[in-house]
Amino acid sequence: MERGGAAPDRVYLDYAGFAPVDPRVLAVMRPFLEAGIGNPSAPHSLGAEARESLEAARAKVARLVGGASSGIVFTSGATEANNLALKGVAHFARAHPIAGRDPRHQIIVLTTEHKCVLESAAALQREGFAVSYLPVEPDGLLALDRLEAALSERTLLVSVMAAHNEIGVIQPIAEIGALCRERGVLFHTDAAQAVGKIPLDVEAMKIDLMSISGHKMYGPKGVGALYIRRRPRVRLLPLIDGGGQERGLRSGTLPTPLCVGIGRAAALAAAEMEGEAARIRGLRDRLQANLMRRVGGLYINGGIEHRLPGNLNLSFPGLTAPELIEACPSIAMSTGSACTSATVEPSYVLRALGLSEALANASIRLGLGRFTTAAEVDFAVDALSAAATRLSADRRVTEGAEPPT
Repeated sequence: MERGGAAPDRVYLDYAGFAPVDPRVLAVMRPFLEAGIGNPSAPHSLGAEARESLEAARAKVARLVGGASSGIVFTSGATEANNLALKGVAHFARAHPIAGRDPRHQIIVLTTEHKCVLESAAALQREGFAVSYLPVEPDGLLALDRLEAALSERTLLVSVMAAHNEIGVIQPIAEIGALCRERGVLFHTDAAQAVGKIPLDVEAMKIDLMSISGHKMYGPKGVGALYIRRRPRVRLLPLIDGGGQERGLRSGTLPTPLCVGIGRAAALAAAEMEGEAARIRGLRDRLQANLMRRVGGLYINGGIEHRLPGNLNLSFPGLTAPELIEACPSIAMSTGSACTSATVEPSYVLRALGLSEALANASIRLGLGRFTTAAEVDFAVDALSAAATRLSADRRVTEGAEPPT
């Protein structure tokens, strides 16, 4: 991938699926990969050095989201963090009912949540928990009055994604957190796409649990975190039994190089987020404006005002996303979540916004990021517009051809 100003050969526009590891992150990881031999659970000096590095990384992640370091539990990624948040809270509530009070057993999620949240909720529903699935508005946002109407004395947890992985819309997290706190309901947010890209503060936004991913913010794959509010303490049961690491919530030897990497990624994001967001937003707007000028009938999916700086989800009416991707091998883009099956089917998220099956199947997600250049954006505009024009022309010829005799 070309990172300078010269014309590129290929352009990476799938930052929402995976953000390349920042070289500065790799640099701090390398000593631990090459010579770091201390198990952080070990009592000797090398173990102590590994623990010190882990705790420093934990503090950096905590500072990025405005929480206490003791509230950060390292995981293998946001999928594990989401599972631990939903199932851990639900299982603890069932195992420790409060005397004299009806048990809280309702969980509320949006129909557009990431698959790992929806599947975790479905698993809990099979166990007997009540799950409510709230729809979103055509712009992808949750209507707060709809959430307020769904809350009851039996509601245990609300889970709403901070910024959407497919359409990039940013939910009113502070307002949702305030409403949940007022009603005594725990609030979890899957912030894998949002952390490091937009300001988040777990205290100010009254977030009780937050899932974080390393590879979405230019850190390594295979590591993430779950923030858990400590005061007053949110109680969970672990998903993994073992040696009791991470205060008993996530047993298993922690991968020191990966944890150091996510810590460095968090520190870089905290220092550079504001300027980086403005630059990326400018490139996104340039991409959007030039594509819409050159390709007729383009449709933007999700509200544009409350949206991640680097996200653009577009429908190309009359085409299909798979054929457009195949026709543009020089552009790395996707049809939606990179964490679901490779089977191509219309996005359930776009269908939840009210799009027809044909329009949903004509949609691609373009993700810009830290290393995207203006030259790459212009290259992508040329390649996508040329491919769309060619495919549309081919379709018109095919549809207008005489049937074979």
